[in-house]
Amino acid sequence: GVVADIQFADAEDGHDFGGCRRRYYRHSLRLLREAVRAWAGESPPIDFVLQLGDSIDGQNARRGEAESALQQVLEVLGQLSVPVHHAWGNHELYNFSRARLVHTGLYSRPAGGSDGPPDRECHAYHFSPAPRLRLVVLDTYDASTLGADPGSPRYQESLRVLREKNPNDDLNSPAGLTEPYFVAFNGGFSQAQLDWFDEVLKFSDENQEKVIVVGHVPIHPCASNGVCLAWNYKAALSVIHSHRCVVCVLAGHLHDGAYCQDSHGVHHLTLEGLIETPPESNAFGTIYVYEDKMMLKGRGRIPDRVMHF
Repeated sequence: GVVADIQFADAEDGHDFGGCRRRYYRHSLRLLREAVRAWAGESPPIDFVLQLGDSIDGQNARRGEAESALQQVLEVLGQLSVPVHHAWGNHELYNFSRARLVHTGLYSRPAGGSDGPPDRECHAYHFSPAPRLRLVVLDTYDASTLGADPGSPRYQESLRVLREKNPNDDLNSPAGLTEPYFVAFNGGFSQAQLDWFDEVLKFSDENQEKVIVVGHVPIHPCASNGVCLAWNYKAALSVIHSHRCVVCVLAGHLHDGAYCQDSHGVHHLTLEGLIETPPESNAFGTIYVYEDKMMLKGRGRIPDRVMHF
């Protein structure tokens, strides 16, 4: 099962930062319940769910409702009898520090040290749900000012990069930028995470595995609107393209959704966001993985898609 950008808040409908796109804060939880019911009724049963980030909305922090909002989302997902793997988005980091997220139900890294980078607060990990198939979840805010202690090296270096690339007073504004993705609501990858990613893909190459990469922020310009893109997406793509194993990259963040197949044959699928889905529709899907293809059966705003390897 796949779903992105739930952004639940117990609040009246509102609009995006541009003031022109409607956001259905309360209804997103009802739509999530519908998704859970549909997944629970799948035959054959689903193996797991990927929640691609932004499970709750940033306004919960201002309202003092971050913990309760998260609890409500996790309770709905907890009705499933299968694991739910979470990516972290910018809205999680508006509500919680990284240090706090490690101790919430959104922390999906398994116990033990071999599944992810040495930094336990870097929410990247991998798992193999079936023979010769591996999923790698990346932390697209490993380099970011969001959720980081202002005194930490992570924050200071991320702020330096942002200010160097974005001279605007509002660091969330891409106005006038030649690289408009250098905004605070995006993030990037540390070198340590990229090195770890490279090692995981090397292992998958050697073991003839197919790999699906998952993260909140898209890493290909053609699966983006040019703004919703990881800061150092080129570095992540370089790692992917230096190996044979990656077949697909799944992302959220861009509520309109997008798709492309890149020059190396890798599919980049950005899912439509639940938060901007009218109450009479929905936005979730089920992905079926075969030896030679992935089939997405979408609901509501998300179209069906077949991606051949």
